[in-house]
Amino acid sequence: MSSPAHRTPPSAAAISEALTDLALDLRWSFNHSADQLWERLDPELWDLTHNPWVVLQTVSQQRLQAATTEPEFQKLLADVNRERKSAEQSAGWFQQAHPRSGLTGVAYFSMEFMLSEALPIYSGGLGNVAGDQLKAASNLGVPVTGIGLLYQRGYFRQEIDGAGQQQALYPFNDPGQLPIKPLREPNGEWLRLSLDFPGTKLWIRTWQVQVGRTRLYLLDTNDPANIPAYRGITSELYGGGPELRLKQELVLGIGGWQLLNALGLHPEVCHLNEGHAAFAVLERARSYMAENKVSFDLALTITRPGNLFTTHTPVDAGFDRFSTDLMEKYFKRYAENELSIPFPELLALGRRDRGDLSEPLNMAYLAVRGSGAVNGVSQLHTQVSRRIFQPLFPRWPVMEVPITHVTNGVHTPTWDSAEADSLWELICGKERWRESMAGVEECFRRASDSELWQLRSNGRKSLVQYVRKCHSRQLSEQGASAEDLEQAAQTLDTDTLTLGFARRFASYKRPNLLLHDPERLVRILSNRDRPVQLVLAGKAHPQDIAGQEMIRQWVEFSRRNEVRSRVTFLSDYDVLMAEQFVQGVDLWVNTPRRPWEASGTSGMKVLVNGGLNLSELDGWWAEAYSPEVGWALGDRGEHGDDPAWDASEAQALYQLLEREVVPEFYMRDDHGIPRGWVARMRESMARLTPLFSTNRVVRQYTEEHYLSAASAFKERAKNQGAIGVDLLNWQTQIAKHWPTLRFGSATVEQKEGQLLFQAQVYLNDLDPDSVRVELYAQGLDGNTPFRHRMNRGDRLVGSANGFMYTARIAANRAAADYTPRLIPQHSRALVPMETPFILWHDSPSWR
Repeated sequence: MSSPAHRTPPSAAAISEALTDLALDLRWSFNHSADQLWERLDPELWDLTHNPWVVLQTVSQQRLQAATTEPEFQKLLADVNRERKSAEQSAGWFQQAHPRSGLTGVAYFSMEFMLSEALPIYSGGLGNVAGDQLKAASNLGVPVTGIGLLYQRGYFRQEIDGAGQQQALYPFNDPGQLPIKPLREPNGEWLRLSLDFPGTKLWIRTWQVQVGRTRLYLLDTNDPANIPAYRGITSELYGGGPELRLKQELVLGIGGWQLLNALGLHPEVCHLNEGHAAFAVLERARSYMAENKVSFDLALTITRPGNLFTTHTPVDAGFDRFSTDLMEKYFKRYAENELSIPFPELLALGRRDRGDLSEPLNMAYLAVRGSGAVNGVSQLHTQVSRRIFQPLFPRWPVMEVPITHVTNGVHTPTWDSAEADSLWELICGKERWRESMAGVEECFRRASDSELWQLRSNGRKSLVQYVRKCHSRQLSEQGASAEDLEQAAQTLDTDTLTLGFARRFASYKRPNLLLHDPERLVRILSNRDRPVQLVLAGKAHPQDIAGQEMIRQWVEFSRRNEVRSRVTFLSDYDVLMAEQFVQGVDLWVNTPRRPWEASGTSGMKVLVNGGLNLSELDGWWAEAYSPEVGWALGDRGEHGDDPAWDASEAQALYQLLEREVVPEFYMRDDHGIPRGWVARMRESMARLTPLFSTNRVVRQYTEEHYLSAASAFKERAKNQGAIGVDLLNWQTQIAKHWPTLRFGSATVEQKEGQLLFQAQVYLNDLDPDSVRVELYAQGLDGNTPFRHRMNRGDRLVGSANGFMYTARIAANRAAADYTPRLIPQHSRALVPMETPFILWHDSPSWR
């Protein structure tokens, strides 16, 4: 056996192939073991792009060949490949925790995915959530497949001109420069799909993105076989008018499910990340129809429990709606020829009032009616969502609108700095984000004050260096003077308390709340003994004039002589900039109007790096906050866009900074360590980092939704869909007879500390086992409502199908608190999700 020293070195072709595999696997976006490889090939290009595929495409053959002869390069490449293969082949959390689950696939549909700046097909929060969850699924071994769109221009890039105005630019996404590859048929042909569009066929090209153990499949319509208007369907993320949006969502939902079929993938679960992809529930049902020769109604009944809808929208106006005329143009033939239903029946699935012919189709309503479960993205957002969707469940109490929550999280390996990663690994081990995270909170509390403060100080220093470099470059591009460039190179200070504010500039996020009293802010920033500095970034939608004006105000403020060394607004906020911000700031500031921040994830990204949060009690912070981990604004109430409340909160924000935040940061011991600040850091990092990570999120989705959804779908589908047939028959009978049901008299008697309720119920021709009669009372202090099943007694004399129902409960509340009600009942049904009927006794005798 030959010794390692005498092994034949790999050939240049083998090294090139290995580098190609690495560059096309976006695992590098959250595992930085290969960074040195790309930096060696082209240090300048790597620093500018952090895109291995661009580096590999650009590097000269001479340099590449030279690298193949460098033993150190070869060893690094071998080590990286060994680690990558080990990660791919090892059993993940899912395989260990649920080895016999029966879940083989989850199709995750999203309009955008934020995986890396190298693949700019995202806008903001929605894509952030999708990308981070896909990465966590890879870490955990959960069988998730992403479905999205490949945009020719993606979201816009931003420049700030000399007047502080935002300029929107749209660089072309050259597929050859993106870390993607075409999907191929077994015979080598490009896998292309076709959809029937008005007047002609629409051809869809398909692409694959490797993300560790997971795959993301992208669809694009820029096929030469398409007419120009159709080639432009995937031209731009969130661009154009309603018709373009409808066509994009049609391609995503219907084309996406057809792609899964073409690849031979048959996921039990379809996860809709927002309502944009709701057409997938129609295509999934159509596919089941074709395979099993059943009706659309039965196919939807069987597939529905396998669909999960996650809503991110805090206001009803945020949902996509499409007019009847527009829907008819693209869906009338689909409904009649593919689903074999009248076109109005398809529209009814997306309407509040199924019979209102003037009501547009609401994509979120379609998603709700086509899914077995719906979740919001924070505890507070779930309360908001229940109010939004309550019209789909008329007369059901808001508390019982069937929406749960899975609070968002972030993919910590993507957002942690190299130094933070090393500290966490030293204290909690290398596999901490790939397993259940049991014990992570306790173990991290062993971190010493000096370790934590050194981490924070080094992160701030790196951020200051980054800001100086970016700021100088941006000023140079604007034609700034040599004096201005010299000042920019000295902006900020490595030992000064650094606040960060970076996100989309929109009115509800109140990005200019800190500017409410500019002079007071100047005093806070320029305090000689306890100075503060502020780094900002963010984009406003090109049509959002108010948002762009807020950017201009900040740029103008940052140019004031008193604060120009303390405040910097960087243009073109993207993933690379976000990483630098969240790794370097001491305090992340977030000031949305409650409850319009459904979750928010920007503040979560600072946690792993030791940054603290000062935020409105909205979204995730409403459930994360306690005095030990940061600071909070607000009274947990809703005040709309009241200017007086904004002014009050601005004053509260200034006071928090002046009286608590700044003094605590500068209160140092003999070693120069702010012990109070570091104590908050430790508690925030230990308690919140695991809790608000996508490791927890994906495990929660798996155990609370994916496993049960897969099981329910399989249960309904087995035996030629026997359970589905029974459910559909039951639903038909419920809908037919419900208008004829009624309550008779209802009485209550108190005896021996108990309340005995009696209620007459007339069911006419409906099977008594198809319904449930119960007593209902609102929960006390906002807690879970009281529900108590009433027992069916003898048939009422002279009645065809009337019964006396009784219930006996403890007399610890007034009888007037309770109301009898009638709801559908079936052991396999999702009530009220798919059968939202309810009948209340409006006037029991005890009221």
